[in-house]
Amino acid sequence: MATLGPEEEAEKAQADFVKSAVRDVRYGPESLSEFTQWRVRMISEELVASSRTQVHEADSPEKPPEAGAAHKPRARLAALKRPDDVPLNLSPSKRACASPSAQVEGGPVAGSDGSQPALKLEPLHFLQCHSKNNSPQDLETQLWACAFEPAWEEGATSQTVATCGGEAVCVIDCQTGIVLHKYKAPGEEFFSVAWTALMVVTQAGHKKRWSVLAAAGLRGLVRLLHVRAGFCCGVIRAHKKAIATLCFSPAHETHLFTASYDKRIILWDIGMPNQDYEFQASQLLTLDTTSIPLRLCPVASCPDARLLAGCEGGCCCWDVRLDQPQKRRVCEVEFVFSEGSEASGRRVDGLAFVNEDVVASKGSGLGTICLWSWRQTWGGRGSQSTVAVVVLARLQWSPTELAYFSLSACPDKGIVLCGDEEGNVWLYDVSNILKQPPPLPAAPQAPTQILKWPQPWALGQAVTKTMVNTVVANASFTYLTALTDSNIVAIWGRL
Repeated sequence: MATLGPEEEAEKAQADFVKSAVRDVRYGPESLSEFTQWRVRMISEELVASSRTQVHEADSPEKPPEAGAAHKPRARLAALKRPDDVPLNLSPSKRACASPSAQVEGGPVAGSDGSQPALKLEPLHFLQCHSKNNSPQDLETQLWACAFEPAWEEGATSQTVATCGGEAVCVIDCQTGIVLHKYKAPGEEFFSVAWTALMVVTQAGHKKRWSVLAAAGLRGLVRLLHVRAGFCCGVIRAHKKAIATLCFSPAHETHLFTASYDKRIILWDIGMPNQDYEFQASQLLTLDTTSIPLRLCPVASCPDARLLAGCEGGCCCWDVRLDQPQKRRVCEVEFVFSEGSEASGRRVDGLAFVNEDVVASKGSGLGTICLWSWRQTWGGRGSQSTVAVVVLARLQWSPTELAYFSLSACPDKGIVLCGDEEGNVWLYDVSNILKQPPPLPAAPQAPTQILKWPQPWALGQAVTKTMVNTVVANASFTYLTALTDSNIVAIWGRL
């Protein structure tokens, strides 16, 4: 590549290299031939890309940052993303160790009732596994979503988490900090991941449990990943615009909701894979929204009947029952978070069920997370299309004006989690808060605990500040994973 002259010759040489590699590399069983050709093509294209990078570094000045980056659908404005005076440094290694003297855990916050001791958590691993071109200098890739693999047995818990950001999806063992699997799609930017567990029948007739990971983002495609085999076994061309989020239905393991910037939510049946691990997805429903949907949440008490969505314009609910004739539906009810028409139309960028009744939502008011009752709100709606939620409590959160910090819940433990613009993780023991005798104080309830950003050290310098876009814990709350705006996956373990 370095000896070639005109650009035309270089492009022809690249095309010839990829073509000959696909033609000449020998491979195994015919049932895997298409996958093998695809994998060989990916490897050869990566070799070409790496050789071009080396040539440009040797012969050309460094290119300026890509101008189009500012137009990525979910990226925050660069001016608000990170102050210039905040140093961000990370070593070339994929994992940075926390400073022994770093403050890693906040105690109970003043103002909480103190009846429950603080959870003991320690930072275990800091991973830089989503780097563009595997560059150790990449502190720009935004990480957006993570999800723990479903447990293999009833009552068990998982320590395997999937993370996404940039062009990569990683599967990580939280105990060891090892990246077990990594899937890359050049040209993609992943925004969301979701797991489901399928029971498939092998060629020998045996039943086998199989975890499938769905990943989607900028290109509007859903990729169904066979994680342990390390390849994509199905692609759904779901939307013409970027997919903001997706989730599987708790009631049907093959039913997948996708929410897009085209202002549509689509329910798919991905079906069961055939003997060649191929999926044939079919579209079941289309739900129209009036603004971009950001979070999806099947209603905990009736997941096969109602779907909640947090959108740029508010919180909406749809009827998703499949025994109804209409296959294209509009929002059934819009929820508002205080009396008066001025309360509608506000972004809801955080949404989760804490239990079968209590919903946690964020974005309707600065500096607060709202806890409200689904049962009381839905029961009192009558025939209204706009309904004020029945607020149970409000939780104190960061006063930042920045958006898209996703909250999550750990229903088995009654805990709500949310990151902030300082790198902190806010923890709320919701079950404990709701046990207080009524009426609850009108003022927002203080968090049960705040985990301070641990400031990992590398080469004598600390990553002192970052944004935590999302935080998720496994069902037993033994591991907690936080994703940042600066290409760092932070994992805490419970002592």
